[in-house]
Order: sequence, then structure tokens, then C-alpha cells
Amino acid sequence: MADIDIFHCEVRDRTGTGSARETRREGWVPAVLYGGGEAPVPVRLKQNEVQKAFYAGRMKAHLAKIDVPGEDGQQTVIAREVQIHPIKDTPVHVDLMRVDEKTRIDVEIPVRFLNEEESPGLKKGGVLNVVRHVVPVYAPAIAIPEFFEIDVTGLDVGDTIHVSKIDLPNGVKLVTTDRDYTIATIAAPSALRSADDEAEDAGEAVEGAEGEASAEGEEAGEAKEE
Repeated sequence: MADIDIFHCEVRDRTGTGSARETRREGWVPAVLYGGGEAPVPVRLKQNEVQKAFYAGRMKAHLAKIDVPGEDGQQTVIAREVQIHPIKDTPVHVDLMRVDEKTRIDVEIPVRFLNEEESPGLKKGGVLNVVRHVVPVYAPAIAIPEFFEIDVTGLDVGDTIHVSKIDLPNGVKLVTTDRDYTIATIAAPSALRSADDEAEDAGEAVEGAEGEASAEGEEAGEAKEE
């Protein structure tokens, strides 16, 4: 399980575009806290804490704790929406959802590959062609996997890794269940692909020449008959 960030916050008295801009100028990030059977609460989070979690890749699909003045204890939350500034690439608004042991959510879990040095295909110079870097799943909010690991030991050029190869933890289910889609493949080395392409082109050239010769022979035969 990844580190849990703690966001200190304050309740916002005002909402709207003007209030949000003022909040950011003062070093805070506007946010909304919702879920858990309670009414949404407009809050603001310390900008440095949000940016630290964001740049560490922990703003989404990771649990956090939040201190809300006037409420007892720290609440467990997860960021469900993070709006990013189009130029500065910094968080400008966050939607936080209250969660507990009964909460299940859909999240995208990153994939990691193990034992690449034990793959015959990669040893030959093949390439691990990753088709999907994340896998969408339904998971308990308090037990979200940090990542999925896939062992590529023994895989050769041309082998395909399907989503069924992932060992899902208890309580975690795939969002897409109607097909065993591809996660990655072991692609041929570029040199081998070039050699195969050249051989294919040569074969096509030979077939073309044979076809032309056959056509010329047929035309000569027709001329003699005349």
C-alpha cells in the first residue's frame, strides 16, 4: 500500500470563480468534499501538500486523510477528479470523496513487468510492446492495489500477455469482463522485422517476374497459332 497523504484544509465560506481565484492566490487549492451520506462541503487544501502528492503520482487511486475543522478526527478520502492548469500543469481544483470499508470504486491500476531478463524473446533483442499501461478495476476503496505485476519469464517473440494473466487480489474485479484483452506483446527485433520485410518484398518480386514471364509466354503462343 502506498503512503497515505494528509491534507489539512479549511471550510470555504464562498464559492464561485472569484472566490476560487482568491483561494489560489492565497496559496490554497479549492476543493469539494462529498460522499459518505453527507452533504457536499466546499473546502480548500494547502497548495504545497496537494502539489507534493500530485507530482509523486498519489493524487488519484490513492487513499488520503483529511482534517476538516469542526469535524471529529481525520476522514479517509480519495481524489475522484483533479483539474489541472493547462499551462502550469498544477492542480487547480480537487473533488474528494469520503470512503470507508464498504465503499467500492472504479480505478485504473498501473501495470509493472517482472523478470524481463528471463524472457527469451527479450534476450534476442525483442521489444516489450505495452498496449495498456493501466487496467480498470472495481476495488474496495480502502484496499486499492498500488500496481499489478506481470511475470514475463519464458515469454518469446510473438507471445501475447492477456489481462487474464493478472492475479487479482480478493475483492478486486475487472471492469471489462466480456473479453480477454491484450496487455502487452513481445514484438520481434527491428532488424528481424526488416529482414522479414525484405524477404517478403523479394518473394513478391519473384512472383511478379514469374507472372510477367508466364503472360509473355501465353502471348507468344497465341501469336504462333495465328
